[in-house]
Amino acid sequence: MGPVNPAYGSDFLQLDAGDAPLGGKADWLARRLRQAIADGRLAVGSRLPPSRVLAAELRVSRGVVTEAYRRLTEDGHIEGRRRGGTVVVAAPLVPPQAPAAPRPPRGQAPVTTDPPAPGTLFTGEPGPDVFDALRATRARIDFTPGRPDLAAFPRTAWLRAERAVLTELAAEHLGYGDPRGALPLRRAVAGWLARSRGIRVEPDEVLIVAGTAQALTLLHPVLRADGIDGVAVEDPGSLGTRQHLENGALATPPVPVDDDGVRVDALRATGARAVLLTPAHQFPTGVVTSGERRRELLRWAADGGLIVEDDYDAEHRYDRRPVPALRSLLADRVCYMGSVSKLLAPALRIGWMVPPPRYRKALTDAKRFTDLGNAVLPQLVLARLMESGDLERHLQLVRGRHRRRRDAMIDALTAHLPGAVVHGAAAGLHLTVTFTPEIPDTELAAALLARGVKCQPLSWHRQRPGRPGLVLGYAATPPGVIAEGVSALGEALRTLT
Repeated sequence: MGPVNPAYGSDFLQLDAGDAPLGGKADWLARRLRQAIADGRLAVGSRLPPSRVLAAELRVSRGVVTEAYRRLTEDGHIEGRRRGGTVVVAAPLVPPQAPAAPRPPRGQAPVTTDPPAPGTLFTGEPGPDVFDALRATRARIDFTPGRPDLAAFPRTAWLRAERAVLTELAAEHLGYGDPRGALPLRRAVAGWLARSRGIRVEPDEVLIVAGTAQALTLLHPVLRADGIDGVAVEDPGSLGTRQHLENGALATPPVPVDDDGVRVDALRATGARAVLLTPAHQFPTGVVTSGERRRELLRWAADGGLIVEDDYDAEHRYDRRPVPALRSLLADRVCYMGSVSKLLAPALRIGWMVPPPRYRKALTDAKRFTDLGNAVLPQLVLARLMESGDLERHLQLVRGRHRRRRDAMIDALTAHLPGAVVHGAAAGLHLTVTFTPEIPDTELAAALLARGVKCQPLSWHRQRPGRPGLVLGYAATPPGVIAEGVSALGEALRTLT
């Protein structure tokens, strides 16, 4: 009886190197690992065996294992974390596609379901939790739009302001606050809007909210009580904003956007009594509403329409002059919204509304019965930052940093995607890039995610057919990493053409 062959197997995934073809062990191992990630045996967060250990168990050279790990790292499925080992960070976009949930009728709130798996992010209609799923999906490079440079958060200035507030704060001010917001912050916001947006308001006209999302939620019942059952929206326009309106059982008829902003003739044709606009920097195209189009909008509003103005990133401009907010031109017909989410950090959950006088009491009541008002201490700290000039200094710092990153992305797009068209470069935190109509942007976004880079397809933000593209955030990514991500985009694009 001859000698018994030694074992070539591992308890890890029951791998058996005897199944590998001659000369193709690295291919075989990489394929088996991808299959395990795709079918859930290796979930996101799972740790892979050290290459030396797995090589010994399989009786293969360590180079076979390191090569397989390298390929999955390049795909964006795993990443090495030094002492933390090699960890699964993203599932590939190859699992069976689940049928898309039917889209609810206009005016009916969407039904919340379990978050989509990473492999189905770009299949079917994006659901109400698609942004949560995208945030949870790990990637080497994150081009998600709307993210400021969170590493630049002014921690020292915030701590200094917080210590000053706590030192001076009387004990009685630690009780329940004014549901409209702490007076020092409402006063500071009024001053900020006067200086930076041309809006002159009294502190009593300002309502402090937990970001634009809550502002829209508070508006839902107020608008319905006024007989408004729908809010027209820009097309393309923010999917997230549209989802918030639809969640409040408000219809969202689309209005096309051209190079001058939203088309007012098309707005009139919808019959809508209200419209939500991003006139200072249209999302996602970056268009600034022209002077003539602003006059048309104001005439439409003067005839009984309501403009809900989302001034989401007006502070971030680089190559153009500032434009005043619509609220500064027609106070009685504009409900203005802003926040510090793009200026400081979304985690603060601090924003403000300046509603028309006729809605002020109803919105204050809605805020009172929702949460009794925002947390007071962060409001007082933010007020201190605004009044001390620290917020302006922070804005100047990040504006220069964002401009350099914007330039890096434009340079990389020019080098790797010479035929693409770049939109909205003069301001904001993102660029929109469009391609030839033959390229489905959801497939491109999926191919890019498979390479470890995440972004949003332009079609997510459309209700009507239009030119495909990608929405690429640059503010949170260093220039060298931006170049690497755009290079991967060029590679993904070439595989689809």
